[in-house]
Amino acid sequence: MRQHVTLECTECKNQNYRTNTETRGGGRLNLKKYCRFCQVHTPHRQRKK
Repeated sequence: MRQHVTLECTECKNQNYRTNTETRGGGRLNLKKYCRFCQVHTPHRQRKK
């Protein structure tokens, strides 16, 4: 089963991306994505619900 998650920039805390991830196991998702507010590539973390 997959679950929708929201990714937020670790620098400016804006929620920029939405993706899906596996519900079983695993921790929080960390990806390096482009932030249009910071205008650079920054680490994005899965937002807490």
